[in-house]
Amino acid sequence: MEMDQQAHNDELVVGLDIGTTKIACFVGRRNEHGKIEILGYGKSESVGVSRGVVANIERTVESIRKAIDEAERTSGVAIEVVNVGIAGQHIKSQQTRGQRTRDDLESEISNEDIQALIQDMYKQVMQPGEEILHVLPQEYTVDNEQGIKEPVGMSGIRLEANFHLIIGQIAAIRNIYRCIQKANLTVDQLILEPLASAAAVLSEEEKEAGVALVDIGGGTTDIAIFQDGIIRHTAVIPFGGNVLTEDIRQGCLIMKKQAEQLKQRFGSAISTEMKDNEIVCIPGLQGRNAREISLKNLAAIIEARMTEIIEHVHFEIRNSGFADQLIGGVVLTGGGSQLRHVTQLFQYVTGLDCRVGYPSEHLAEAPDAHATAPSFATGVGLVIKGYDRLAPKSDSIKADDIRKDAEKSQHIRLIDKLKNYFVEEEEED
Repeated sequence: MEMDQQAHNDELVVGLDIGTTKIACFVGRRNEHGKIEILGYGKSESVGVSRGVVANIERTVESIRKAIDEAERTSGVAIEVVNVGIAGQHIKSQQTRGQRTRDDLESEISNEDIQALIQDMYKQVMQPGEEILHVLPQEYTVDNEQGIKEPVGMSGIRLEANFHLIIGQIAAIRNIYRCIQKANLTVDQLILEPLASAAAVLSEEEKEAGVALVDIGGGTTDIAIFQDGIIRHTAVIPFGGNVLTEDIRQGCLIMKKQAEQLKQRFGSAISTEMKDNEIVCIPGLQGRNAREISLKNLAAIIEARMTEIIEHVHFEIRNSGFADQLIGGVVLTGGGSQLRHVTQLFQYVTGLDCRVGYPSEHLAEAPDAHATAPSFATGVGLVIKGYDRLAPKSDSIKADDIRKDAEKSQHIRLIDKLKNYFVEEEEED
C-alpha cells in the first residue's frame, strides 16, 4: 500500500483550508475516469484565525501541523506542497476591461495574444498594500464583435475583454505564507475559497444556467455568482456561524461551548417550525441549578441573525446585476448550510430556489461520509482546483486552459515575490 502511494506521489494534490473554526487538509488524486479520489484527510480546531484572517501565527501553525499529521496518517503519504485557500473580509473584487491591438494582421488570434492581454491586467495599479490574486476573463470582443467566449483561431486586429479581478491585502497573504513556511510546507497556489467551494459542489449545468454559491463558514460567508458558465461576481461577508453562536450565548446566558452544541443539535432557522412546549435543559455551573431553554426562543435568536446574513447575501446578488438570471437559484454549502430549515428561510427572503451542496459532485470515492459534508466543500475544492493546473492539454485551446495558464503564471509570480520578501527579511535579521 505504501509503495503504491509513493509511486503516485507526483500525481497527488493537497488542499489546505485555513478556516475560522477548523483547519482541514485533504489529499487526493485523479483516477483514470477523471474523478477525484480522496485518499485521506485531517482536521483540527482553528485557534489562531479570526474571520478568515490569520490573527495568531504560532497558534495557527500548531493547528496546521495537527491537520497535516492526521492527513498524512490517513493517506499514508508525506505532505510537502499544499494548495491553500484564502478568504476574509479583506478580499474584494472589481470589474475591468482590457484591450490589445495586434501587430501581426495576417495570423489568427493565438493563445499568446490572450495570455498577453491577461498579463496586462496584473500590471494594474492597486491601492497601497493590495495584490491581485486572480484575473478571471469573461467575454471577449474581436473587432467590435461582442460576446465571444473562445477567441483563439479568429482573425482580428483589436482584441478586448471584460475581466473580474479578485484583490487581497498583501499583509494577510504574507501571514498565510508565513504560517505555511513555519509548518515546513511549500505553497503551490493561493486560491480564493468561494472559487474552490464552487468547483466542489456546482455542476457545469448550474454554472451555465446561472447560480449563486453561498458558503456559510464560521467567520465569513463567501459568495460566488456564475452565469453562462462564467464567474460574474464574488464577495465575502464578515458574518458566519460564529455570530449565531455568540447571539445564542448572550441571549440564553450560557457558555460558548454549550451555545455551539445547542445550535448544532437543536437549532432551527425558522422559529414557527418549533413547538412552544419544547424545552432543553442545560447543566449549570458547579453548585448552580440547570437552565431550561425554549427551543422556540432558540430558533427566534437564530432566525433573526440568519435573516440578516441572508439579506446581505441578497444585496450582493442584486448588486451583481444577475439576480433575475439565476435559473439555478442558490446553492448553500459550508457548516452553516447544515442548520435545519435554512434553505426554506433563504427561499423566503430571496425568492430563489435553494439547495444544499455536497462536495461529492466530482468525487469518485472518499474515506468516509464525513469527508463529503458541506463543511468540507472548500477543502475538497482546493484539491480539484489543484488538478486544474495539472490537467493535460489537448490540441484545441479552450478558454479554461487560457485562464488556468494565466493563473499559474500569476501564482508563480506571487509566490516568488513572497519568497523574496522572506529571504530579505531573514538577511536583515
